[in-house]
Amino acid sequence: MEYSSFLIPAELKEDANAVVRNSVIEIAIEDVDKMTVSKREVVTVLNKLGISDARIAESYDNDTKITKLSAVIYDAFGNQIKKYKERDFLDVSAVDGGTLYSDSRVKYVDYTPITYPYTLVFESEYKTATTGFIPWWFPVNGYYVSVEKSTYTLKNPKGIAWRKKETHLTDFNIEKNDSETDLTYVLKNQKAFEYENSSLSSRDILPLVKVALNKFYLKGVYGEATNWQEFGKWMHKSLLEGRDVIDDATKFKVLNLVKGITDFEEKAKIVYEFMQNKTRYISVQVGIGGWEPIAARQVDKVGYGDCKGLTNYTKALLDIAGVTSYYTVVYADKKRNLDKDFSSIQGNHVILNIPNKEKDIWLECTSQTMPFGFLGDFTDDRDVLVVMPEGGVIKRTTTYKNIENFQKTDATVQLKKDGSLTATLKRVSKGLQYDDKQGLVSLTEEDLIKRYKSNVWSYNNNLEVNSVAIENDKDKVVFTEDLSVSIKNYAAINQGEYLFRVNIFNKIGYVPKRYRTRKLPLKISQGYKDIDDLIIKIPDGYSLNNLPETKELSTDFGTYKITFTKVDDTTFKYHKSIVIKEGVYPKEEYKLYRSFRRSIAKYENLRIAITKK
Repeated sequence: MEYSSFLIPAELKEDANAVVRNSVIEIAIEDVDKMTVSKREVVTVLNKLGISDARIAESYDNDTKITKLSAVIYDAFGNQIKKYKERDFLDVSAVDGGTLYSDSRVKYVDYTPITYPYTLVFESEYKTATTGFIPWWFPVNGYYVSVEKSTYTLKNPKGIAWRKKETHLTDFNIEKNDSETDLTYVLKNQKAFEYENSSLSSRDILPLVKVALNKFYLKGVYGEATNWQEFGKWMHKSLLEGRDVIDDATKFKVLNLVKGITDFEEKAKIVYEFMQNKTRYISVQVGIGGWEPIAARQVDKVGYGDCKGLTNYTKALLDIAGVTSYYTVVYADKKRNLDKDFSSIQGNHVILNIPNKEKDIWLECTSQTMPFGFLGDFTDDRDVLVVMPEGGVIKRTTTYKNIENFQKTDATVQLKKDGSLTATLKRVSKGLQYDDKQGLVSLTEEDLIKRYKSNVWSYNNNLEVNSVAIENDKDKVVFTEDLSVSIKNYAAINQGEYLFRVNIFNKIGYVPKRYRTRKLPLKISQGYKDIDDLIIKIPDGYSLNNLPETKELSTDFGTYKITFTKVDDTTFKYHKSIVIKEGVYPKEEYKLYRSFRRSIAKYENLRIAITKK
């Protein structure tokens, strides 16, 4: 049987959740505004973690017509068990809500496997006028997927000028044929890559070919660009110009709000908060909805939009207030740069840039709660395209480095004779640690307490939160938590000895996985700094004898220090400082990093014994 999973070579099943048996992408560029894309995917899914590698979907809109669509499912032996024709596909809007993007749709099958392995044969073809989106070749779609064969063919019989960029091809078994009118790549027998703890994104190691036409068509607009400056200029003129008109009533409101204010940053903040209070975000699937934002007037009228619409709307409001700002294209969520050496339609999100001599201000326009000028880890520290009337410029968004991601915990702890404790504590967070906690304001008190018990301090059995107060200072971008807690049976009491763990409220027990042979570099994605200061009072009738000595670690990856200071016969101070530094390190240093984290985990569990008088 052609599709029997037993025909897959054993080495391709190793570390694989799915095996791409045969992937074929054929692209025919018939003209600047005429392209046909044919796809045939044969994928064997070995277990449920491989389902995402066997997607059965194709998107379309008013510019794109699906001309072929089918899917067939085979069992492990290669017997057909399910067949879907185009009429069997669900046809739904690609939008979460709202009617502004009604032409953006997707046809899909939601197949639920009965057994594993199974094999999918998915075939599709679409014809489109939009040549701005030429599919790229990314033959190995991440970790834990192997490839028996993948072929990418592009035919350009008219010889329309094009550009391509090859990344990470040299370490792979890839055949290539290249001429002025044709392009072919073939990858064969590629084993799966196993993800290693604290490692690079698969995008940083796997092969990728990007292709773009110098002259292209996008959503009713012809374009020409060979670099980001030209691309940005085209984008501003063709997609943004004239879409910033606002009705007089809203214009009057904005002018009233900023009346008498001369500081541009204060004006921008008022306008940003006005936008946040007036609008809501709706999601449009990536690659759908084009690149053209909905006109500002329409967003103003309906009160919602996607990232493009809301960013363009905010820009229009700022224009009214006399504040210059620029529409900016970015890859959001997982940290990823726009390729500054290869201009093409890239990115999956839009934010706003306000130029500033000292430090540019960046605005996330899809959030009703984000502080003014704060991005968080959704779009921080990456190369983006700032679209100006005179052309595009690559800039880098705000970086929140290491000690800027700060958490300070101050607590006073009373240990009780029965082994329980009571404590009051204040925790203050900044930078990306603020970003991690700002969402707590939306929780009910019940859910908040549940989070502290089952998530934040889950290692403390019998913990009860007696009171909690949180403050989200959006002006200073500081998050403060004030709590009163109690823990029963915290200490172990045995024959006059009272034993307790001194690190009560910030125990970091993380130890990276051990590898006999590390294959990939070490990547620490986010640095941070924590400081804990605890004043600990021992129960009546016990003596505070020898306190532990200072423990200190210093490495390339960060530092760690704990100190103990006696205040009086019944009280001592525990101070901890930890700094972890983000960065990429050679694979040979992974063992040293693991050793560093193991030592930290050991000291985090340090216990003190006090004795009865």
